[in-house]
Amino acid sequence: MNKFVKLAIAPVAAAAVLAVAAQASAGEVPKRLVFTSYDFGSSGFAQASGIANAFKQTYGTRVRIIPSGTSIGRMLPLAQRKADYAFLASGTYFGSEGTYDFASTDWGPQDLRCVLSPPAATGIVLLGDSKFSDARKAKGIRLGYVKGSPSVNVKTDAVAAFAGLKEGEWERVWHGGYGVMKTSLLTGKIDGFLAAPTSGFSKEIEASPNGVSWLQFDPNDKEAWARMTKIAPMYAPIKTESGAGISPEKPSNTMSFRYPMMVTYAERDFDEVYTIVKAMDEMYPKYKDVSYASQFWRLKDAATPPCEAAFHDASVKYFKEKGVWSDEAQAWQDAKVARQAAVQEAWEEAQDSYNDMRAAERKKGNKIKAGAGWEDWWANVRKEKGLD
Repeated sequence: MNKFVKLAIAPVAAAAVLAVAAQASAGEVPKRLVFTSYDFGSSGFAQASGIANAFKQTYGTRVRIIPSGTSIGRMLPLAQRKADYAFLASGTYFGSEGTYDFASTDWGPQDLRCVLSPPAATGIVLLGDSKFSDARKAKGIRLGYVKGSPSVNVKTDAVAAFAGLKEGEWERVWHGGYGVMKTSLLTGKIDGFLAAPTSGFSKEIEASPNGVSWLQFDPNDKEAWARMTKIAPMYAPIKTESGAGISPEKPSNTMSFRYPMMVTYAERDFDEVYTIVKAMDEMYPKYKDVSYASQFWRLKDAATPPCEAAFHDASVKYFKEKGVWSDEAQAWQDAKVARQAAVQEAWEEAQDSYNDMRAAERKKGNKIKAGAGWEDWWANVRKEKGLD
């Protein structure tokens, strides 16, 4: 975490540590927890809610969920220690890398860790009567984007890359939050947006007069997948057999990634995280049927890399004890931890060299406003360090 964020949250973090110590001894599930998640109606919110209810029923834990339509909105309470765990998507990757909205001087690479990381299907949801069906023939498509949400926006750009589209051959339609895109689709303002087939939004679209359909991604088109994963390395092909407008009789060729990952900071108390992971495993039967996607929180799936940040050390300890952690998984973990450390070190070096540049220019009589050109500077340092 960069120095600015550390200074901003230090009093809150100290209070949070004292609160945890007051509410739970080692080995006990905390009596109060705060989660952040995607918007109401999303698959991520439904799963977070199901898990919160299971905590309440099993341990009497009161869980507050803070929903947000943007990656920043989901991450900020976690960074400020106003939330304990966040249910995130690829904001985890961008946050740990300090890229896109997290490239600003107020953020930088965050030392995030996954607690559990279930696999999920995602895709571009369309109306049932859409003129689009094959992702390779999507020229002219209007796709939904969300301000302040690189998790959505970069992956949607990756869809355009799959199609081989150049700038101007598809339209980015911007929205203030994720949930607003459902209305835009239903009212014809966009042709599609990134969604989980099992989400409440997708089910609502299925129930609309025009029904629902999905953009199809040919799993055998290696060139198209190479273009996509160059931008969004978290994607892989998957044949989905459950969701809005999808069944074993009518499967859909969509994309797989990790969603929603349960995320916290590396510094989160080891004993608490271990207790949370153990509780999540043991109460799995109480939330596995909340939605089709909820079944993938079973340990053999949610404890398996790759995910978009390294796993918390306490999670790894539990995975080893349960026999779901392999030598290959440990090698991935070690490489991911090293990668995150390298990115954080590069951030510090970039800040130093940027400040040296400003000081040198000031001696020449050139005043450069703090932060001016910083994101380009950081991008160049990443390239010089071989991090891109």
